[in-house]
Amino acid sequence: MDAKTVVIAVLVIAVAVLGYLYYEQSRHGISIDAPGVKIDAR
Repeated sequence: MDAKTVVIAVLVIAVAVLGYLYYEQSRHGISIDAPGVKIDAR
């Protein structure tokens, strides 16, 4: 894979993860406590 393909893949994965987190948040409260990242949504 070339660099352009890798960048596109990373962006697609990031959008998918953020979309999933937003979906979970809109359904019910979520709490994510990862190293360096703490998200607490209700």
